[in-house]
Amino acid sequence: MNFSKQIAPFKNLVLFFLLVGFILRIVLLFHPITQSHFGFVAILKIFFLGFLSDLLIFIVASAFLWLYLIFLSDSKFNKPWGYVLFGTYLALLIYILSGKTILHEYGGVLPALGIGFVGIKTVLIGLLLFFPKQRKNIRLAVFSITIFIFVLIIIQNAVSEFFFWNEFGVRYNFIAVDYLVYTNTVIGNIMESYPVVPLFAGVGIVALLSTYIIVKKSKGYLDNLPTFIDKIKIVAVYALLFIVSLKMIPVLSNQEDSPNVFTNELQANGIYKFYGAFMQSELDFFKFYETMPNNEAYALLKNQISNIGYDTTLRHIDSDSTETKMNVVLITIESLSAEYMKMYGNEQNITPFLDSLALQSLNFSNLYATGNRTVRGLEAMTLCIPPTPGESVVKREDNKNKFSTASVFKKKGYQTKYLYGGDAFFDNMQDFFSGNGYDIVDKSSIKQGEITFANIWGVCDGDMGNKAIQTMNEEAKTGKPFFNHWMTVSNHRPFTYPDGKIDISPTIKSRDGGVKYTDYALRQFFANAAKQPWFKNTVFVIVADHCASSSGKTELPMDKYRIPAMIYAPGFITPANNNKLMSQIDLMPTLLGLLNFDYDSKFYGQDVLKDDYKPRAFIATYQDLGFIKDNVLTIISPVKQSKQFALKQVDNPKLKEDYRIFYDETLMTTERQDLIKESTAYYQTASDMLTKKKYDVK
Repeated sequence: MNFSKQIAPFKNLVLFFLLVGFILRIVLLFHPITQSHFGFVAILKIFFLGFLSDLLIFIVASAFLWLYLIFLSDSKFNKPWGYVLFGTYLALLIYILSGKTILHEYGGVLPALGIGFVGIKTVLIGLLLFFPKQRKNIRLAVFSITIFIFVLIIIQNAVSEFFFWNEFGVRYNFIAVDYLVYTNTVIGNIMESYPVVPLFAGVGIVALLSTYIIVKKSKGYLDNLPTFIDKIKIVAVYALLFIVSLKMIPVLSNQEDSPNVFTNELQANGIYKFYGAFMQSELDFFKFYETMPNNEAYALLKNQISNIGYDTTLRHIDSDSTETKMNVVLITIESLSAEYMKMYGNEQNITPFLDSLALQSLNFSNLYATGNRTVRGLEAMTLCIPPTPGESVVKREDNKNKFSTASVFKKKGYQTKYLYGGDAFFDNMQDFFSGNGYDIVDKSSIKQGEITFANIWGVCDGDMGNKAIQTMNEEAKTGKPFFNHWMTVSNHRPFTYPDGKIDISPTIKSRDGGVKYTDYALRQFFANAAKQPWFKNTVFVIVADHCASSSGKTELPMDKYRIPAMIYAPGFITPANNNKLMSQIDLMPTLLGLLNFDYDSKFYGQDVLKDDYKPRAFIATYQDLGFIKDNVLTIISPVKQSKQFALKQVDNPKLKEDYRIFYDETLMTTERQDLIKESTAYYQTASDMLTKKKYDVK
């Protein structure tokens, strides 16, 4: 068997991939949105370097194909190895079906995926083992399905790249990553915007015809499978190609250096661009959003935040009273939507402690989370800055030495710590918090004997509450005030927690159970804290990181961003409710105001108790940036688009006026340009501050 036949499936698929890439570049080159002229050198770069890039990308991306082909063998079904292999898969399937695996601990669709994959493998191995006369037919069917999947992905990716180019005029960027996060919204938009049935039917027909041709040309591989020695040679060649490709792909990417953006984008490979966007986690505001001159943006911002500079948010916060250096404990609660609390209309009584605590606190009933991921909430509470396009600053490469709540407290002589019941490596928290002046206390800091319950996310909130008390007792011995930020974990899938603590069994794995257990754990924490000598000199800030769900009828459904927040300190904070419209980024500056701190600030967040505060709030996805003011929700989006919704509160006589969280969002036909400009000014200057490192601690 010659080498060409031994690599026939790979050879035919790579030729198909290169052909699709070539056709796609031709189509994009002549697309109406590609408003540019290309010289000979540019055309050469687009097609020659583009061809090389596609080839190298396919070599890397075809690793799973190689694994599948290499393990095709008749000898492995000889006695006793065939029975050992079948028995191993059968035992693994039974183990997964038992419901006691790590997949079941996490929950969601993972158990079903595990059962499906192992189940299919078990059935196929059984068929190939027990029906040797049908082995070739069975193998051909599986081979054809495998090739079809690869072909379908290649064609579907090309079609997706076309539509992405049609909308944005570029290859994949972070918006494409965002689309994976908001799959339901994106699918809905596609269903409404394109002739989906004819489109998918066309893709399916082309994929089937292409698969037929490739399988026909590659069938000889199945008729005469490579020997063991041949496979070793093939693996050696592929391994060499794989390593060379990994080295050369970034080199070719660096050749996308033309002053003509279209040349660079056409030369690029969309799959690698997607990978780069995923790793970089940023979206260039100045490229994809409507902008204004920076001096104009900062001038507009100055109308909202007084005393800032002409190109920065730096200003001095004065206090006419003596500073109160109390300990501060910030507790961000995982996925605690406002609607889970009784005062916002919940009738399940799943937050009895927090309901009672809110009445003893300075409660903020009109506060909105900046985003719908934990890292957005952590960004808001730590940096007090509006959400900029792309991923949270927490997960970006340039995420250290930022002006933060910790930098303010440290300058006042505080100890600062971040407490997390899981592994702080997750979501880049370790890198972010340690790079911004926090000491880390996470699961690795807890002794095995101190853990009563843990799941895949970490120790339960009850155990972490005990660790928090222990940590604060040690800090209090130093005589220095402390600022501790504790992020809870129990209200998160798989919603498991210690049995017997609440009246909802953990075996149900329900969101209500997760919420109620966290509420229980917080009750125990505060009961324990009240016994400590430092308690009377401590202020507690309790707030959700984000809501439990973000889907709704519009891009930014406001009720999916409203979260509970309160500041509790018996004898220091007078219980009251504040119903001013405010953002998550305002909570810590408001606390600093209550402590009468005198400090230099770069925060966009403001003290909402000051007379000059102008109510507004920020809510966002990774690309849709929302601004709430004057009963209008303004959304600015790529590509340089904006829309506005008039907000009308939905009447609910069962709730007090301060707690009516639902609004009808009606698309406005006549836009308020002043609010669009103000929205742009906030988000543009925030992007400018971060990009130019003006938000760093000097």
